[in-house]
Amino acid sequence: MIHHICATCGTQYPATERPPKDCVICEDDRQYVGWKGQRWTSAAELALRHRVLVEDDDGVLGLSVTPDLAIDQRACLIPGARGNVLWEALPMVDAEALAALRARGGVALIAISHPHFYSSMVDWSEALGGVPILLHEADRRFVMRPHPAIEFWSGDRLDVASDLSLIRCGGHFAGSTALHWRRGPRPGGALFTGDALQVGLGRRQVAFMYSYPNLVPMNTSAIESMRDRLAALDFEDVFGYARGRNIIGGARAAVDQSFARHLEAVRG
Repeated sequence: MIHHICATCGTQYPATERPPKDCVICEDDRQYVGWKGQRWTSAAELALRHRVLVEDDDGVLGLSVTPDLAIDQRACLIPGARGNVLWEALPMVDAEALAALRARGGVALIAISHPHFYSSMVDWSEALGGVPILLHEADRRFVMRPHPAIEFWSGDRLDVASDLSLIRCGGHFAGSTALHWRRGPRPGGALFTGDALQVGLGRRQVAFMYSYPNLVPMNTSAIESMRDRLAALDFEDVFGYARGRNIIGGARAAVDQSFARHLEAVRG
C-alpha cells in the first residue's frame, strides 16, 4: 500500500495498492493534467532524487524541494506567541528539514493557504508529532487524504496567536487564505499570501488570477472583496508562494497599487 503523490501538483492520496485513475486537484479547471498524462510518484521515489532545501529567505526560514518539483511552493517557519507555525506544506519530508525545524523550537501547528499546497501535509503533521493542520472549511472537498489532525476553520479571520492571523482572501479558491504576521521579520509586519495574491517576477507588484497556469482571470467582485478584507492590515513585506518571490519594504503600498491597477484595467 502506497500513498501515491501526483507528479504534477504534488498532492498526496490515501494509501492504495494501485494509484488513483485521476488527480482531483489537476482535473479541476484551476490546475492541469501534465502533457504526458497523469503520472504518480511516492515519498520513497522522491527521496531518491530530491531533498528539502532549508535556507534563510529574506529573514524567515524557508523550506523548498530541490530540484524543483510539482508547483514548487515554499514553506515558511513563522515564530508565534503560542509556538512556531509552519506556513504551507511540501510534497516530501526529509530528515534535514525536520532537524532544522526542531532546532528552532519545533512546530505547534501547520496552516495552509489553499488546496494546491495541501500536498503531503499529513506526512508533515505526523513527522512533527501529530500537530494540527488548519484549513479553511470552504475548501474541504479538496482534501484528498483525510486525517484526524486536520482542523477546519470558518469565517474571514482566525487569530492563531496574539501576533498571527489567518485571513480568508477568497478568489483563487473560496477558502484561499493569507497569513498576517503583525511583527514580521522586520518592523511593520508581513503578509504571506500563497496564491491569493501572486507576487510578480519584478517583485514590485502582485496579481490576481482564478487560474494561474490556465490564465483565467479572477472575478472582479472577488478582487474587491479581497481588497476589503485586507484593507485594515499593516505590513511592509509580502512573502509570495515561492522561494525569493517576495516584496521587501513598501509592500502595503505595492498591494494597494496592484488592486487599483487591476481594477482600472478590467473596467477600461
